[in-house]
Amino acid sequence: MSIPDHAGPLAVAFLGLILGMRHATDTDHVIAVTTIVSTEGRMSAATRIGIAWGLGHSLTVFLVGGAIILFKLTIPARLGMTMEFAVAVVLVLLGFSTLARSSSAFRRLLGLRKKDDDLLAHMHSHEHDGAKHLHPHAHVRGSEHLHANHLDPVEKRTQRFASGSHERAFGVGLIHGLAGSAAIALLVLSAIPSPVLGLAYLAIFGVGTIIGMAIITSAIGLPMTLTAARLGGLNRALLIGAGLLSLGFGLFLAYQIGIVDGLFRSGSIANWTPT
Repeated sequence: MSIPDHAGPLAVAFLGLILGMRHATDTDHVIAVTTIVSTEGRMSAATRIGIAWGLGHSLTVFLVGGAIILFKLTIPARLGMTMEFAVAVVLVLLGFSTLARSSSAFRRLLGLRKKDDDLLAHMHSHEHDGAKHLHPHAHVRGSEHLHANHLDPVEKRTQRFASGSHERAFGVGLIHGLAGSAAIALLVLSAIPSPVLGLAYLAIFGVGTIIGMAIITSAIGLPMTLTAARLGGLNRALLIGAGLLSLGFGLFLAYQIGIVDGLFRSGSIANWTPT
């Protein structure tokens, strides 16, 4: 689907909105937000994550794509592939973080948790008559008495990482937008002769992307919300599945870009096409 030559402003606006919404459905985009949304248990939070991702994506597309349109910039092949490779790295990191948070077996595999570490021992500091001493005790993991201050350092870090879902979504959107800005700008540059109209198209394309991703994350968040409170086992399985999907697709993308497409090979890269 492309922008027709000599399209009027209203046609360009409508097409930009539709293509922006469709762009949100790209495989790497959906996998990334699925992994982030999987850490949330509320529909409203899932929708906000989609909006945050869309804002980050639209910002870099508008800035980088706008510079390409206005100044007729050319993105070197190796730089373009490096930006796309960054998306693969982000997917791998998202997968690792989700698996570390949701799977004790994965944490043990990485050496982050001992096999028989079902009791969490820790100490509190107390003061009596001006003298401080430590009071040791233990909790069973999953106990209702176990609160945030009782978590081990790894679990604290993964919970803090999860609590910043909106910031993560915005940052991931920035990287996705950076990787896709060249292709979007070249499409506009080839079909819309007016730079002003081209910038307007990018802005409307961004609005469409935000709307599309908000819809997608809301749909993804529905099963997470339904299973979070009542079906703990299924919810954990969904979390692990999202983490494995992100990790696997990220590794595949990294191999495709780095080895098959030749990012890590010496010499020029002649056959790179912005995607």
